Amino acid sequence: MLFVELIAQGLVQGSIYALIALGLTLVYGLLRILHVAHAALFTLGGYVGVLVTNQSGSLALAIVVAMAVAGIGGVLMYRFCYAPILHQPPFVPLIASIGLFIASEEIYRLVFGAYGLSYASPPLQGQVMLGALRFKQAELLVMVGGALAIGVLALLQSRTRLGIACQATVTDPQMAESFGIDLKTVRYVNFFVGSALAGAAGVMVALLNNLVEPTMGSVPSYKALAIIVLGGLGSVPGTLLAALTLGVVESFGTIYLGKLLDRNAIAFAFLILVLMVRPQGLFARK
Repeated sequence: MLFVELIAQGLVQGSIYALIALGLTLVYGLLRILHVAHAALFTLGGYVGVLVTNQSGSLALAIVVAMAVAGIGGVLMYRFCYAPILHQPPFVPLIASIGLFIASEEIYRLVFGAYGLSYASPPLQGQVMLGALRFKQAELLVMVGGALAIGVLALLQSRTRLGIACQATVTDPQMAESFGIDLKTVRYVNFFVGSALAGAAGVMVALLNNLVEPTMGSVPSYKALAIIVLGGLGSVPGTLLAALTLGVVESFGTIYLGKLLDRNAIAFAFLILVLMVRPQGLFARK
């Protein structure tokens, strides 16, 4: 029974990691940029979710608003931070992204305070029994919401003209543009969708922890980078599998290695071990 419970808890955590890392993967696949500031949008989603829920009492409205605000924030980041420097070497956008992330943390500290915000009345805290397993309602929302968001993203990528345009842009931007694809529109939509997923993840983490603070994006940003490396840079299916795998590894590690390593150290130890054996990542082809 402990084995099944650990897998279930790992899938809950892995679902959150997947929502965060998928946005990073979309951006890297399109522009070959390591979008570290993506974690700032995750934090922004958490703050918006708490504020809207406390004011309206509606968690559903909070999730929609948080995704919209984070999505718009991602578009603005691309327009004013990345677009002017795309012609520069890759390390230039990376440095700009790190600076933007650090600045965002300080802005959150100034606007919302250094000690974070909590839900006035935390929603979905009731217990649900599934067979012999006990879950919080919030945990079930995380798993179902994560699966739904990932499924919609998969359909958009494979079944719509916009998704096909995104894939064509990744493969050969110049050729795609010669066939009439608007690269700017594709990039804006890409940033909006990826950032909206990060915003939804921020709401869900705030729901599980009942806390949003300025630095809540720091550790997830590093783990998301580790996940896209594990999954094979730019691979959406690989990122999903790597996120769920990391969640399960952490879940088991906290029980069997908790006296030696904390949860975050377990994640990076796993990354190092994998890269020693498969430098291209767990789910990437050579």
